[in-house]
Amino acid sequence: MRSLLSPRRWRTLASGALAAALAAAVLSPGVAHAAVACSVDYDDSNDWGSGFVAEVKVTNEGSDPIQNWQVGWTFPGNQQITNGWNGVFSQSGANVTVRYPDWNPNIAPGATISFGFQGTYSGSNDAPTSFTVNGVTCSGSQPANLPPDVTLTSPANNSTFLVNDPIELTAVASDPDGSIDRVEFAADNTVIGIDTTSPYSFTWTDAAAGSYSVTAIAYDDQGARTVSAPIAIRVLDRAAVIASPPTVRVPQGGTADFEVRLSNQPSGNVTVTVARTSGSSDLTVSSGSQLQFTSSNWNQPQKVTIASADNGGNLAEAVFTVSAPGHDSAEVTVREIDPNTSSYDQAFLEQYEKIKDPASGYFREFNGLLVPYHSVETMIVEAPDHGHQTTSEAFSYYLWLEAYYGRVTGDWKPLHDAWESMETFIIPGTKDQPTNSAYNPNSPATYIPEQPNADGYPSPLMNNVPVGQDPLAQELSSTYGTNEIYGMHWLLDVDNVYGFGFCGDGTDDAPAYINTYQRGARESVWETIPHPSCDDFTHGGPNGYLDLFTDDQNYAKQWRYTNAPDADARAVQVMFWAHEWAKEQGKENEIAGLMDKASKMGDYLRYAMFDKYFKKIGNCVGATSCPGGQGKDSAHYLLSWYYSWGGSLDTSSAWAWRIGSSSSHQGYQNVLAAYALSQVPELQPDSPTGVQDWATSFDRQLEFLQWLQSAEGGIAGGATNSWKGSYDTPPTGLSQFYGMYYDWQPVWNDPPSNNWFGFQVWNMERVAQLYYVTGDARAEAILDKWVPWAIQHTDVDADNGGQNFQVPSDLEWSGQPDTWTGTYTGNPNLHVQVVSYSQDVGVTAALAKTLMYYAKRSGDTTALATAEGLLDALLAHRDSIGIATPEQPSWDRLDDPWDGSEGLYVPPGWSGTMPNGDRIEPGATFLSIRSFYKNDPLWPQVEAHLNDPQNVPAPIVERHRFWAQVEIATAFAAHDELFGAGAP
Repeated sequence: MRSLLSPRRWRTLASGALAAALAAAVLSPGVAHAAVACSVDYDDSNDWGSGFVAEVKVTNEGSDPIQNWQVGWTFPGNQQITNGWNGVFSQSGANVTVRYPDWNPNIAPGATISFGFQGTYSGSNDAPTSFTVNGVTCSGSQPANLPPDVTLTSPANNSTFLVNDPIELTAVASDPDGSIDRVEFAADNTVIGIDTTSPYSFTWTDAAAGSYSVTAIAYDDQGARTVSAPIAIRVLDRAAVIASPPTVRVPQGGTADFEVRLSNQPSGNVTVTVARTSGSSDLTVSSGSQLQFTSSNWNQPQKVTIASADNGGNLAEAVFTVSAPGHDSAEVTVREIDPNTSSYDQAFLEQYEKIKDPASGYFREFNGLLVPYHSVETMIVEAPDHGHQTTSEAFSYYLWLEAYYGRVTGDWKPLHDAWESMETFIIPGTKDQPTNSAYNPNSPATYIPEQPNADGYPSPLMNNVPVGQDPLAQELSSTYGTNEIYGMHWLLDVDNVYGFGFCGDGTDDAPAYINTYQRGARESVWETIPHPSCDDFTHGGPNGYLDLFTDDQNYAKQWRYTNAPDADARAVQVMFWAHEWAKEQGKENEIAGLMDKASKMGDYLRYAMFDKYFKKIGNCVGATSCPGGQGKDSAHYLLSWYYSWGGSLDTSSAWAWRIGSSSSHQGYQNVLAAYALSQVPELQPDSPTGVQDWATSFDRQLEFLQWLQSAEGGIAGGATNSWKGSYDTPPTGLSQFYGMYYDWQPVWNDPPSNNWFGFQVWNMERVAQLYYVTGDARAEAILDKWVPWAIQHTDVDADNGGQNFQVPSDLEWSGQPDTWTGTYTGNPNLHVQVVSYSQDVGVTAALAKTLMYYAKRSGDTTALATAEGLLDALLAHRDSIGIATPEQPSWDRLDDPWDGSEGLYVPPGWSGTMPNGDRIEPGATFLSIRSFYKNDPLWPQVEAHLNDPQNVPAPIVERHRFWAQVEIATAFAAHDELFGAGAP
């Protein structure tokens, strides 16, 4: 069963004169200075028996600079240095001298420089016992300090307490290379208690009423600190009755349920009474008007059923109060809905309430704003490598959820809240992108070739390769009065699990901008090394994480972000529909401000239309010979895999860069967004050329999908202007689209990027919506062929109530399309085969939506019946927090080191640490640099399987991905939108 394989992205790391960012002033000779005072840390823990990697850190302990530093030592054994970095090495016998590199000759007072080397030995590898700096003996060898481990073991997540009740906080902490000095306990980052001895605990007795995020912070004997994962608790003025959900919809003449429990364990029996306290008498409690709770069952939910009178008339509303002696009461608002409302619209409201219920776990709240997690479950490795990361994709689906809620209820405030959250947390602000003013559109970035495998990295910056001109920067800055980019970064660490914090500073700031994919088309999620989007060299190695990816003479502290165009385009698509629905309600003015922001986002999204280095589109072969573009001749006008931007952190030596992407995948195209940005006045961009660019893109995207449609109907992968990411020579006879080369697996190859059926339905849903809105003949022709192919491979399992439904999962491709000349040929030499099936609930919902929009415009009854069968199948898999089906993910690559073709690759001689102290070095694995996974609730089952895979199967799980749950909700709502109350 295939899990979601969402966007993979990589980009250049730097450009411009990086030497200026690291240059140090050389003091004039002849000036007297105090004697050298120094200390040295020598870390050779990366040792494999015959060879080793060492990192040496030298700190100036004096009050004057150390000029033209030179470090010396004598090996106690037969160690021989084979290569080194960040210094000039020489060795004579056992004696070693390391001299400053030209770019870093001095050590300022209190500053630390570092260098490293790889060596060989036989026998023992004892560390040197004495070091000199400029001839002065320093303090002895000290191993690099590793931070402690800490886990908050109580209270339980989402626990409830009373004011003045003792709250027992306990933690376990250990230190891999020393001892624990103390453990601090904090609530909302304010320290409330300290314990210096194990077992570590603190009793919090003066907590005021409110909601808190509680953490434990461990300090080791050398001052390193680690913050535990947060636990959410609530403190109440007094015991309360908890009712969920707080809003219930009931069909007129029907019934609906909600659940009740107590917040805290009572000392005796408690009788809970449920009664209508305001509103229409048409709504009554039909069962559960009195509930009995004891000290044993107090937290086990009991059901209350509300009945609506079958008497017609206006739709009623009432408030029901749930009360108990000595407890704060709860209120539940019950609203009637039209008795003819389809079951699917009721299902939307039910699904919406589950997603928004805080107890479900889809969101984390920050100062009143909600940030969606990728999934409720945490141990999940897909495009994000942890469930409590989030993506720009998830934010775009958050907008979808609230836009449909506005359509159903007329309440548009939640959509405003969702956009505010997106703008606050995943669109980088001024402090996140500080040096854009130094960007030069005539020299947008330095070329870095992509490599076929991870072991080709770090990849060199090549200043001799021509790049084109950026035609967007000046008109965007003039239009909007800023040099900043208005687009989403693709990945956030919502809980700051990795510990990068803001700008790599290791604070508790969350969410934190992070990145993963960086090393070519073969880099699987299992082979990534997570790193901060803002790299100030606090973590990783001496150059942060930069020298894992780029080979340069100098490295500068820098920020960098990557946009996933499909997510920003989906945000525009959502706002198109929000405007249509608000206008029908006479409320379009309520979202006018959001339309302006969506238009602005679409204006910047044009960066996805350009070759990575703004090279001319068409037959672009040879990095040095393929010319840079002028004006718009570097635009392919498709939605490519990413655009990216970055710059220096040093504002006194500022530089910045921007790139597009040369590869375009069919699954990222959004013809409805292109239509809206070019033809809907409220969404047309303000820039001088934005509307025309999107008009061109609208036609180009439709042509692209026609060109890629297989003989059977499925849509093949895509095209690139840069073969192998390095403008290499493509195979002879390869099909072309406007001079770009056909690629059946564009952008990433492990697994092949177009093998997942989800990319088919994500794209075709947009095509079907365009067809529904406009009747476009090209969209109709694409769907007329695609829809029967999809239905042929779909089983709704009507005889078994949908329990055993299936939709396509994995696809295989053969052949290639005909070179595009402006007319679809039927592509007799391009074929697709469905090779596996699944019950992926998100894909199922997206397929149902595609079929419904097509059926509404075309009148195809088979498409509608299939869609409704899929919706019914989804309803058969409801649970307490959403809709899910069992799946059995593979964990086989969790602990694979690099084997020459797969596994986690770390270059020889490279070593560093993650913020929690996990070592990044040759031989590391996905798991070894993510040791926090060993504290995950699912880990014991995964570990048992890995230890005995023949006898212990991988655990079967049910997962609640945010995007999939919203896709389901909106599929239910789309049925009501298109077919109304008259549908079954």
